[in-house]
Amino acid sequence: MSTSHSRVYIKKDLAQTRAYSPAVITQGGRIVWLAGQTVVADSTGKSLAGDFVGQVREVFSLISNTLDQAGGSLKDIVTMTVSITDGRYGDTFTKLRAEIFGDDFPASALITVTGLAKPEMLVEVQAIAVVD
Repeated sequence: MSTSHSRVYIKKDLAQTRAYSPAVITQGGRIVWLAGQTVVADSTGKSLAGDFVGQVREVFSLISNTLDQAGGSLKDIVTMTVSITDGRYGDTFTKLRAEIFGDDFPASALITVTGLAKPEMLVEVQAIAVVD
């Protein structure tokens, strides 16, 4: 059974430059609650310790795979909470998010934390998606 849904992105100039939406309004669809995703290695087993960009790309790859199993894709993410271990990674994360999402960004919180589950983890992304 397919459920149609709609999505409206509230856009403001400053938020667009930081690659997030102040709000995303949805109607219909199924909600997918995604657990926080972290990595210490890529899909081939290569260590990503110290590689912030590599960890972000791998985290979104894993989230994409999970959403695919739920019948969706990254474009269906409406909000995310991102934890980074060093505030200096914030601008890099923003650039990667803009690359990944184009012009329609999920709502987002970007939080600097003192650590994640393992010392080599630099980023964790938890998200909610609305899929057909």
